[in-house]
Amino acid sequence: MALLIRNGEIVTAAERYKADVWCEGETITRIGPNLPAPPGAEVVDASGKFVFPGFIDPHVHIHLPFMGTLAKDTYTTASRAALVGGTTTLIEMVCPARGDDPWEAYELWKANAAGKSACDYAFHMGITRFDSGTEAMVRRVTADGTASLKIFLAYKGAFGIDDAELYQTLDLAKRLGVIVTAHCENAEIVARLQQRLLAEGKTGPEWHEPSRPVTVEAEGVHHLATFAALTGAHTYVVHTSCTEALAEAAAARERGLPMWVETVAPYLVLDRSYSELPNFEGAKYVMSPPLRELRHQEVIWDAIRSGLVSTVATDHAPFDFAVQKEMGRGDFTKIPNGIPSVEHRVHLLYTHGVARGRLDLQRFVDAASTQAARIFGMYPRKGTIAVGSDADLVVFDPAYQGAITAAAQEMNVDYSAFEGWPITGRAETVAVRGKLQVQNGRFTGTTDHGQMLRRPATHA
Repeated sequence: MALLIRNGEIVTAAERYKADVWCEGETITRIGPNLPAPPGAEVVDASGKFVFPGFIDPHVHIHLPFMGTLAKDTYTTASRAALVGGTTTLIEMVCPARGDDPWEAYELWKANAAGKSACDYAFHMGITRFDSGTEAMVRRVTADGTASLKIFLAYKGAFGIDDAELYQTLDLAKRLGVIVTAHCENAEIVARLQQRLLAEGKTGPEWHEPSRPVTVEAEGVHHLATFAALTGAHTYVVHTSCTEALAEAAAARERGLPMWVETVAPYLVLDRSYSELPNFEGAKYVMSPPLRELRHQEVIWDAIRSGLVSTVATDHAPFDFAVQKEMGRGDFTKIPNGIPSVEHRVHLLYTHGVARGRLDLQRFVDAASTQAARIFGMYPRKGTIAVGSDADLVVFDPAYQGAITAAAQEMNVDYSAFEGWPITGRAETVAVRGKLQVQNGRFTGTTDHGQMLRRPATHA
């Protein structure tokens, strides 16, 4: 494969300049002005457009057994959706139930992706219990190139771990040099609040947020930080939704703890009022931690600008509104959690961030690509445009005007949380390791091009 992208404005987390990009095979080999196109090369004219490094979503669920059902996407649908949205690398959470064999679960998640993904992918290995076999399993997973773990301080009895398991997991992670990503709430408090609300007849989706208030999320971050300080582990707080949780993370970082913070696209553009929509429509917007009051949005945007929030992900978890979300009609605790958004993250972040003056282009690239590559051991192979980097490239048209609709989306789900929303700018052309997979905003590639990325342990 030989690809030349010419006349575009290259934007990375650190630089912005006009140049051509020449790719041979899967790698960027030259960057400079007026590069010649040898016979047979594919040439993309990026005049008037930005050329970004491929975007990275560090938090998705594709294969996900959850609350008695299974998420709707496969790698075929999710990877196509990601690419149409400019995302060239996904990191999926492996989430075995407490009773599952974790190595078998890891192999199952890998098998669900192998040969079926249009984009590159990696995994975070879920630790949902800690027993006599856990250390050997984690060492085996790490040797296989999955150098990050996932824990839940929530979902009591399903995915959640107790304090002894939390300490053991963080201690092991420190010894192995792997990072631990963490869902920070308090499983016991959430369970008690859910029971109380249901007993009071408060059963609709509008009660999901009161069952998981901001104080519970903040306490979860504080709890994680306490254990991280005692063990020295490197931690990464996933899907941070509120001012109070950000404050706890900031305090931990001020104490010198190696803690990184993620938010997800829905928190930047949606608020609690959506989950309060009548006629059970609010179920479309149930995720955990929940959508918060509007006051939190600008605080999160500020935290992205300042770097307190390192990454913007999605927590993509696609469940149909019909049938699947309906499982929770009459009991909000049974609504499968998730707002499908892997296809729209980059466009929402550009439209509501860059186009509205909240983010500059460099921070946009940093939050949506470069920081994830750095934190999870993929930089500079991923997350930048440089000689020797993978030729993951997005030609982005800032003048494009369009709208999000469920009818046009690649995600295999029967609704859009952003139906009819206008967008400014789009990923027009997308290459994964030098192969054009999206042209004119549409998927035109193959669904077997993606590779599993094996990542070293870098958090000693």
